[in-house]
Amino acid sequence: MKTSDRKLEHIRICLEEEVESSYTGFEDIMLVHNALPEVNFEEIDTHVKIFGKKLSAPFLIASMTGGHPETKEINRNLAIAVEELGLGMGVGSQRAALEDARLSDSFTVVRDVAPNAFIYANIGIAQAKNVELIEKAVEMIDADAIAIHLNFLQEVIQPEGDVDAKGCIEAIEEVCNSVKVPVIVKETGAGISRSVALKLKEVGVKAVDVGGKGGTSWSGVEAYRTEDIVAKNVGIDFWDWGIPTAFSVVECKDILPTIATGGIRSGLDIAKALAIGAFAASAALPFLRPATQSAEDVKLELEYFLHGLKVAMFLTGCSRLDDLRSVEICVFGRFKEWLEIKGFNAREFCWRR
Repeated sequence: MKTSDRKLEHIRICLEEEVESSYTGFEDIMLVHNALPEVNFEEIDTHVKIFGKKLSAPFLIASMTGGHPETKEINRNLAIAVEELGLGMGVGSQRAALEDARLSDSFTVVRDVAPNAFIYANIGIAQAKNVELIEKAVEMIDADAIAIHLNFLQEVIQPEGDVDAKGCIEAIEEVCNSVKVPVIVKETGAGISRSVALKLKEVGVKAVDVGGKGGTSWSGVEAYRTEDIVAKNVGIDFWDWGIPTAFSVVECKDILPTIATGGIRSGLDIAKALAIGAFAASAALPFLRPATQSAEDVKLELEYFLHGLKVAMFLTGCSRLDDLRSVEICVFGRFKEWLEIKGFNAREFCWRR
């Protein structure tokens, strides 16, 4: 199947089927209510700078789509919304447009309608082994950063998957040494561990997007696609494979600036992610259906996330984003158990992170 047709099939499955995995870790994190917040809700400031660009809040629409003529309007609606709200977004994998330049307008439309937004380019690790392709991806959308996505769980289930994982860290290092924009490495649903984050820092990566378990399961998506019964059953077996998003944030936060992606479904989730160390959060699936309808529908969904973040800040006595880093939290269940296994003192973590 052509890359462009596969992109359209992914969208159809995400719109029509149940594709989310279970448990992000945020279920076991509670922000402690402050009955006397001593904060004026109207004065809460959520502005942040990401790689030199000022955003109205530390929230992005995660890489989603592009590479087929029918995806152009989706990207247009996403980009109009982030431009009007002062946010940012990533584009989907640009591989299809690098293979067929006629598809590039499904990506270039983003910068056309969002000249001031923070926009990052996106290419898979297999294509990142060719630095020239990376440079073309950045130029295509005048990107503020480039994300290299790691999706080997998806690739090993996908009928057309690329399962040669040799030479990846060397390729990432070459990209970091060659391109003029910051390099982000992002997972796509299985999380990034501390050991991998350390390797990425060593080669010059500027941030990680943990893309943890709890959001879209790309193993599940590919299980829907394949007609091979063995591959389908293995895809189902690995539906919930990966490091939960909250776990991955804690693993990476003191190594590289960390974006929490994977099951972020509300402003409260954003607040929890920031409280445990992320510098920003992002989500994709909640915006897909609205983006098939209109930019206004995307804006409405974004406003739900942003308002929820401010409410969480208000109810914990936070007037600035930095205040969230020191709010009292409580942890329970699997997240608490994981902290202890990893050598954290859970009580101290709740008070001093």
